[in-house]
Amino acid sequence: MVTVNDLRYEADGQTMVGRLAMPDGNGRAPAVLIAHGAPGLDDYVRSRPEMFARLGYVSLAIDYHGGGRVLTGPGEQAERMEVIGSNPELLRTLGAAGLAALVGHERVDPTRVAAVGYCFGAVVAMELARSGADLRAVIGLHPGLTSPRPSDSQRITARVLMCVGADDPIVGPKERLAFESEMREAGVRWEMILYGGVKHRFTDPNAAAAGNPALAYNEVAARRSWRAVVDFLDETLNAPTP
Repeated sequence: MVTVNDLRYEADGQTMVGRLAMPDGNGRAPAVLIAHGAPGLDDYVRSRPEMFARLGYVSLAIDYHGGGRVLTGPGEQAERMEVIGSNPELLRTLGAAGLAALVGHERVDPTRVAAVGYCFGAVVAMELARSGADLRAVIGLHPGLTSPRPSDSQRITARVLMCVGADDPIVGPKERLAFESEMREAGVRWEMILYGGVKHRFTDPNAAAAGNPALAYNEVAARRSWRAVVDFLDETLNAPTP
């Protein structure tokens, strides 16, 4: 039976409130760190740890706004993104604090950890990987793909998977090609899956509620990307290390 509860930890002088889910059993298990998108730890992302825990992973949806709060207005979100989006050191600090809270749990096998980011959360996960964090996998779903310090990708030890809507107005062909070049030049083992006719935030059934035409749920892409995530985690966290 999966156990779910809030987990408080400190980062950037604030108390963060993440969402922790524990799989059944008593022994150590691989772990998944989950990073939310720009709005914050909303109901959608709060539901993700339980899904990963049902697959056998200790899972923590981290909070990088503070207090577990959700930013409801576009102005508030834009202001917060301006503060953290151009500051890779801050992003890495926020990600590292969540990672420390996760791997510090007695149930976690610290040698088998992945990071999964939704929208801007993928930027957070990738900056954590660029810091040299000990991750086996980084996965982005409708991800942001740009970095203020792309050369730091040489520090990435994880395998990388990005699931992207081919018609995402926020992350277009230019960003995809730049990311591809960055990964190739850094020698990262990476993959990108494109879903034709699919926009941003395609895994979230509530995407349209934001009133932004760039955001749209796509049931087929959501289902197929989840299958890709499950398979990728199985390969990287459960298969023997080559």
